[in-house]
Amino acid sequence: MNQQPNLYREFFPYDEVPKIVFDDSYYKRNLPEDIWITDTTFRDGQQSMSTFTKKQIVTLFDYMHKIDNGAGVIRQTEFFLYNPHDRHAVEACRDRGYDFPQITSWIRATKNDFELVKSMEISETGILMSCSDYHIFHKMGWDRDTAMKNYLEILEAALASGVKPRCHFEDITRADIHGFVLPLAKKINELGNQAGVKVKIRSCDTLGLGLPYNGAALPRSVPGIISLLQSEAGFASDQLEWHGHNDYHAAVTNSTTAWLYGCAAISTTLLGIGERTGNTPLDGMLVEYMQLKGPSTLNLHYLSELADYFEKEMHYTISVKHPYIGIDFNSTKAGIHADGILKNEEVYNSFNTEKILNRPILIQVNEYSGVAGVAAWINCYFKLKGDDKVKKTDEGVRKIKDAIDVQYKSGRASGMTNEELRALVVDFLPQVCDID
Repeated sequence: MNQQPNLYREFFPYDEVPKIVFDDSYYKRNLPEDIWITDTTFRDGQQSMSTFTKKQIVTLFDYMHKIDNGAGVIRQTEFFLYNPHDRHAVEACRDRGYDFPQITSWIRATKNDFELVKSMEISETGILMSCSDYHIFHKMGWDRDTAMKNYLEILEAALASGVKPRCHFEDITRADIHGFVLPLAKKINELGNQAGVKVKIRSCDTLGLGLPYNGAALPRSVPGIISLLQSEAGFASDQLEWHGHNDYHAAVTNSTTAWLYGCAAISTTLLGIGERTGNTPLDGMLVEYMQLKGPSTLNLHYLSELADYFEKEMHYTISVKHPYIGIDFNSTKAGIHADGILKNEEVYNSFNTEKILNRPILIQVNEYSGVAGVAAWINCYFKLKGDDKVKKTDEGVRKIKDAIDVQYKSGRASGMTNEELRALVVDFLPQVCDID
C-alpha cells in the first residue's frame, strides 16, 4: 500500500479554490425502497454551540418525535456518553419510551468506551475512522498500513463487545477511494459477516467537498462513492449513511444525491447547526424525503415551534431567509409578486405552506408594495376567501395606500407593522374587521 500521502493536488491546490473535475464515470440511480434520516444534533451539532442542558436535549428529542409522528423517517439520533451529564440526558430521553428516534451513541475508539456503550445497553455506536491522507498522515501521524491495522482492531473490539459498529469514514471526499477506502470497507464487511453483524459505514463529507454530478471524478463524486461501496465493497443500502457539511452550499443536494444512488440513511442536525457552515439540515431533508416518497405521516407543523424554541430558549439566531422556517421564507414585499398572489397564491408559492408547514403566506408592506401589496396583506392577514376578498381596485385599499405613502414621503424607512396596517384597515375598510 502507498506509504506517501496522496493529497490530490489536481483537485485541491490549496492556494486556489478546489477544482471540479470530470472523468465521465457514470453510475446508475438506485433509490432504495426504504430511506430515512438520522440525527446528530446532540453530537456533531452540539459541538458548535454552548453545551445543551438536559432539559433542552429532552425537549429537542421530543420535537424530533413529534415531527416524525410515527413515520420512522427520523429513525435515529446519536449522543455523546463521555460524562454523567451526557448519560443522564440519554436516560431521560430513553425514559420517554419512543420508538423513534432510536438512541445511538458516538464514542472514542477505546475499550473503556465500548464497555460504556454496553453498560448503557445502547445497541449501535459510531466509531471514527479517518480515511483521507490529510488525516492519516498529517493529523494522526500514521501511514495507511498503520491506519488499516488500527481501524480493524477497533472494529474487532466493537464486535467482541456486542455493540453494532457504525464506521465513520471521515473526510471521504478527499480520500483515495480505490487505494484505501474500498479495501478498508471490504475488510470491514468481511469481519461483520463473520460475526453475523451488518456493520454500517457513514461516509463523512467533512469539508462539504462532495459533488452531486454524475460523471464527476472521485474522490468528490457522491454517486461514485455510494455506488462503489455497494458494487465493490458489498454493502447493502441499509448499511450506508451519508453525513454532509455545507461548506460549498451543497449539503442538501449532496445528501439527496446519496439517497438517489443507493444510500438509505442521511445524517442531519436540527436547523443544520454544526461547525463552520453547519451540517445537512433536518428540515431540508424532510422536505426532500416528501418530494421523493410522497405524502407521509410526518408533521412539519412542529418545525415553526422548534425554530421558536431555538431562538427563545437557546438564544440561537435563525436567518430570516432559512427555507421553511425563516421569517421571510414565504413572505413577499414586492408589489408585482403581491399582485400575483392576489390573483392566485400558487403563482408565488410552490406548495400549500399553510397546510404542510402551518406557515401561511406572509405579505410585508413597504413603500414598494403598491395597492396590490396592500390588498394581498389584507386578504392574508384577515384570511379572507372567495367573495370576501378585497381587490386592489377597492377605494378603501387606495386610501390605505395613500396613508402609507404619506409616511414614506416623510422619511420613514422601516416596513409597516401588522398593528399599523390593521389600524388603517379599521379606519378605511371597517367592514373587513367585521368579517374577521
